[in-house]
Amino acid sequence: MRTVLRTAVLAACLSFPGLAAAHEFKSGAIIVDHPASRPTPKTAKIGVGYLAITNAGTEADRLVGGSSEASDRFELHTSEIVDGVARMRPVGGGITIEPGATVALRSGGTHVMLVGLKNPVVAGASFKAELVFENAGAVPVEFKVEPHGATAPISHEGHVMGEAQ
Repeated sequence: MRTVLRTAVLAACLSFPGLAAAHEFKSGAIIVDHPASRPTPKTAKIGVGYLAITNAGTEADRLVGGSSEASDRFELHTSEIVDGVARMRPVGGGITIEPGATVALRSGGTHVMLVGLKNPVVAGASFKAELVFENAGAVPVEFKVEPHGATAPISHEGHVMGEAQ
C-alpha cells in the first residue's frame, strides 16, 4: 500500500510542477510560500520576485520591504492598466496581510522588483533574500529562479493564491 501511495504522490508532483517545486519559510505567524524569480538577460539591471504570504496569526501584519543578495534594492511594485497601457508603480506603505489571509505577489499584479541586479538571474539558480514585516520582523527566504511560464505560487494548503490588493 505504501508503494502505491508513494507512486501516486510522485505522479502528482510530476504532473503539477508547481507542487514539486514548492518551498516555504516560516517566522511566527507568517508563512512565505514559493519565493520565485525569473531569468534575466545578461545586461538587465532589474529582476522580479513572486511569492505567497499567509498570516496564520490573529493580528494583521504588513510586508514593508526587504533586501536581496542579488540586487542593490528590493522594492514592492504593482502593475495596473491605465488608458490601455500597463504601468508599474511602487507600493506605498507596504502590503497588509490580514489574519487568516493569504496574499500572492505575482506577475501582472503586485510583485517584488529587484533593482540594480549584481549579476544576471539564471534559471535553476537561487538567491537569498530577507522580507521585512512590521510585526514579524525579518524573515529570511530563498528565491528559486524558475523558467518563464512557471506556475503561480501555491499556498501551504495547496490552493492557488489570490493577488495582493
